[in-house]
Amino acid sequence: MNWTIDFMPLVSREILWAAAALVAVLSVAILWSGRRGALLRVLSLVTLLVAIANPNFIKEQREILPNIAVIAVDASTSQTLGGREARAAELRTDLEAKLKAIPNVQVRVVESVKAAETGKEETALFSGLNHGLSDVPPDRLAGVFLITDGQIHDAPTDPASIAPGAPVHTLLNGSPDERDARVEVVSAPRFGLVGSDQVAEIKLERQGGAVDGPATLKIHRENEPVETLDARFGETVKVRFPFKHAGQTIMEVELAPEPGELTLANNRAVIAAEGVRENLRVLLVSGEPHAGERTWRNLLRSDASVDLVHFTILRPPEKHDGTPPNQLSLIAFPTRELFSEKLNDFDLIIFDRYQRRGVLPLIYLDNVARYVQKGGAVLVAAGEDFASTQSLSKTPLANVLPARPTGRVIEEAFRPRVTATGVKHPVTSGLPGAGAKDQQPSWGRWLRVVETDSSGGDVVMTGAQDAPLLVLSREGEGRVAVLLSDHAWLWARGYDGGGPHADLLRRLSHWLMKEPDLEEEWLRASGEAKRLKIVRRSMKDSVGQATVTLPSGKTETVALAETTSGMWDKTLDATEAGVYRVEMDGLSTIALVGAVNSREFAKVTTTDAVAKPVGDATGGGVFWMGAGDSAKAAMPRLAMMTGAKKMHGGGWIGLRDRKPHLVRSVSYTPLFTGFAALALLLGFLGMTWWREGR
Repeated sequence: MNWTIDFMPLVSREILWAAAALVAVLSVAILWSGRRGALLRVLSLVTLLVAIANPNFIKEQREILPNIAVIAVDASTSQTLGGREARAAELRTDLEAKLKAIPNVQVRVVESVKAAETGKEETALFSGLNHGLSDVPPDRLAGVFLITDGQIHDAPTDPASIAPGAPVHTLLNGSPDERDARVEVVSAPRFGLVGSDQVAEIKLERQGGAVDGPATLKIHRENEPVETLDARFGETVKVRFPFKHAGQTIMEVELAPEPGELTLANNRAVIAAEGVRENLRVLLVSGEPHAGERTWRNLLRSDASVDLVHFTILRPPEKHDGTPPNQLSLIAFPTRELFSEKLNDFDLIIFDRYQRRGVLPLIYLDNVARYVQKGGAVLVAAGEDFASTQSLSKTPLANVLPARPTGRVIEEAFRPRVTATGVKHPVTSGLPGAGAKDQQPSWGRWLRVVETDSSGGDVVMTGAQDAPLLVLSREGEGRVAVLLSDHAWLWARGYDGGGPHADLLRRLSHWLMKEPDLEEEWLRASGEAKRLKIVRRSMKDSVGQATVTLPSGKTETVALAETTSGMWDKTLDATEAGVYRVEMDGLSTIALVGAVNSREFAKVTTTDAVAKPVGDATGGGVFWMGAGDSAKAAMPRLAMMTGAKKMHGGGWIGLRDRKPHLVRSVSYTPLFTGFAALALLLGFLGMTWWREGR
């Protein structure tokens, strides 16, 4: 039960206040005059005013509600360090028991938002608290308790807005004497040109103890021996970051451990960047105009990664028709510039239906052969010319060609077929329309192929009468391909249904230019979330087992399963975050799993830097409760308070008693209405008349 008196005026409150002011003025004037019955006149006016104000006696039937105390527990990854997790569990159990022992207090426990929900490796304690307070009425919140190491990453800009009217206390489950060292990436390249060296800046920090001093860094680069550097804490170190290939390049920086560190997880920093190749330069030399010439030119010009130089020999030296040179619009073929001075600037040279016509002296073709041996690439797209006496096979270039013509040209319709070797080779594997092993391809027919005796290389496609159609070879450090038909353009024109000319010719040219994804033998590993995927491509019938080295140094042996011809893979559950090293069949690769450079492990020592401003703004306190081998402080005494501003002291923690309740019923009893009020008013008026009449 609750008893109160309230006024329900018979007029608006503005009129009531005006009447009260008038009564006050008249009362002063009457009393000042000193006439008989002045006091009775004043009482009569006041009685009239009270009657207009209409006082009521209110009786409420209330249901007392409990105060609510919220415990927010830091459940981030850093809580697993230095015995914090166990200490947090102890503090939570002890605090929960003591709160429940206080009459009329309800306890709620919430946890910080998990990294899986936010996608970020950080401590989101206040986000979890806001979620837990979403259905708590503000007038029932008695206090908030944070159990954390103090490394909170989502603190609000206005600490007073966290729990309006309630104190926020922090119980730090760590100790102020913790030590740790870490590596911080100050700046790092996001991409770099293949063959170039960039610079990454690394800062070394020590938390707890002396902030400076000597340090040792180990630099792990792909396919390079480990480099050891001497450095100092507090300084920024510049580290060379080389880009040796296209695609993702990873470098790991490791700081030598120190005694007494909380964790070694932040002693490593991983930098991942993309290697970008400069535009590939291709020289296309067409021996004469023909239908397939446009196919090559359009394909190469449409490739944004290719810079094309194209020459078509329209006027060979033996063509003398008497036209004055000053009337010719054609330019002389720049043989010296292309095949002597600038030869090594090209990544690929394509001879499209080229035959000896006196344009290129044999010494220049010998230069091309040496260019291949030193790492260059040549593609011969042959027509009938390859079987003639003017064939390139009768020049010094023959030393690097994997196929020699017999002199016979097979003129009959056929559908190109991928060989058993070609099914595994990245140039021809998975070509659309190739069909199954014993089935005819669904693509269109070609009409001519040059017969050859394959003297080496891999025959990946065959033509009419099972004659080699596409032969690939590695010569010295370079690569050579011979396409023994000039009818690829039939696919481009859609003849007989067409075919995957763009896929085939693009893969072929990029394989010649050593595109990493088109290598016959490679090993790849990639990390995503908490999984590691290993992929192996090989021309072999079977592959060995992969040896996986975990970030902690442990090793595992894994067998891969064949998915398609020439491809094997395996996906593993990654139990550790960091750099995984995979070795297999003499190949090696590395992959990054998880956020090694996460914000969660950037700083791990216990701190009150975030908690103290929150406590100052809400009246709460910060208490060091210890963890691990440190002395553990006892839980302070809990006390319920009402009007205090500071809700903590040396050995106690305060909760605000909000006295919450729910009104179930209300009854109103008028105190100055009806005959009682009229009788009282008439009584005062009668006494006034009687007093003044004497």
